[in-house]
Amino acid sequence: MVKSIKQKVYATVLILFAVAIYYLTNVKCPILEVTGIRCLGCGMTRAIISAIKFNFKAAFSYHYMFWSVPLIYLIFLFDGRIFKRKCLNVILYILLLSGFVINWIMHI
Repeated sequence: MVKSIKQKVYATVLILFAVAIYYLTNVKCPILEVTGIRCLGCGMTRAIISAIKFNFKAAFSYHYMFWSVPLIYLIFLFDGRIFKRKCLNVILYILLLSGFVINWIMHI
């Protein structure tokens, strides 16, 4: 269990470092740059930064699912099990994925 916690802390630090690099260097989405096609997460960084600044209108305009980041992080921390019943976790995953796909379709 301790090893798992250490790995999660390291992963969290790496993710925050990567986000800071993207923010500070103004690098665009690598998938968009290579393929010319928006990924399911395109606009998420701008949306989160707008939400941190309490500009929720802009946050929703960049990515409808910006609010799901803390929830996804909790799923990561609890090894994919937010609820005790597996079917509730599956429903949550389906709802999250559906939200990302709908956002992607709306921004094409």
